[in-house]
Amino acid sequence: MRAPYRLCAAAERAAALPLKLTLRHLLTCGMTDSLDIAQVARLTGLSARALRFYEARGLVTPLRTASGRRHFGPAEMERLHLIVALKGAGLSLAHIQRITAGRTLDLRAMVTAQRDALDAQARRIDDARALLTTILSRIDHSEPIDAATFCSLIRQGDQLMSEQKWQEVTARYMDADQLGAFNKAAARLPADFDNAAHGAKWKDLGTRIKAALPMDPASPQAQAFLDEWDALLAPFLAVATPEMLAGVRNLYAHIEDWEGQADPGFDAEVFRFHQAAARVREAMKEQRSE
Repeated sequence: MRAPYRLCAAAERAAALPLKLTLRHLLTCGMTDSLDIAQVARLTGLSARALRFYEARGLVTPLRTASGRRHFGPAEMERLHLIVALKGAGLSLAHIQRITAGRTLDLRAMVTAQRDALDAQARRIDDARALLTTILSRIDHSEPIDAATFCSLIRQGDQLMSEQKWQEVTARYMDADQLGAFNKAAARLPADFDNAAHGAKWKDLGTRIKAALPMDPASPQAQAFLDEWDALLAPFLAVATPEMLAGVRNLYAHIEDWEGQADPGFDAEVFRFHQAAARVREAMKEQRSE
C-alpha cells in the first residue's frame, strides 16, 4: 500500500509564520477590517501575482471595495494561512483546491494522513541511509561490495521513487479522509506482510493477463485469472474500510489518466479486463440464484 503531514511543526515553521504575524496585526494593530493586496504582499512576503493566482484557482476569494480593489479580512487571511501551510506540508495547489472546495476541511484527518505518509517515507530513507553507510565503510576499508548489496541499493532507490509517484497520484484522486483511511488500513496489515514481494506478484499476474489478451471474460482462463486477482486483493480487503474503498475506486476509475505515472503492476487494459471478468462472475452468480 502506498500512500499528507504535520502542519503545526514543519509546515508552519517553513511557510505559515508570516501569515500568523499578519493575523496578529489584523487583530491587535488597528487593521481590524481588511488589508489591501499590497499590504498583504508586504506583510506576508507573498507576491501580488501569487495572491491573484490563488484567487484565479478559487482557493481564496478576496473582498472587493466599491471600486473593485481586492481586500483581505481576517477570514481571507486565515484562508491564506491554510493554503501556505498545506503547500509547506507537501500538497499541490490542485489537491488543496479539491479537498477544500465546497466543504468543511477535516484538518485533523488530512494532517494525520500527511504525517503517516512522511513517517513511512522517513523509515525508508533511514534504511537507504544505513545501506549507504555500510557501502561507504566497505569502500573506506577497501572491502569488496557484493552484487547483493548493489541490488539492495537499487531496489531501495526504486522503491523511494515509486512511493513518491504514488503519493502524487493518490493526492489527485483521494481526499484527505480517504488518504487517512488508506494509511490506517496499511498499518493494520500483518507485521510480516512483504509489500515488495506482493508487488512482484501483481506484476507477474498483470504480465500474464496482458499476454493472454484478447480473452473472453467468461472463459475458464479468464475466471482463473480473476481468482488469482482476488487472492492478491484479500489482505487489503481484510483491513479495508468503506472510506478507503471509495478512494481506491475513484483512483482506478481514472487509471487511464495516470497510467505511466505510477505502476500498480498492471495497465489500464488489464484492469478493465479484470472488471469485465468480475461482472461476468457476478452475472453467473445471479443466474444460479434465480
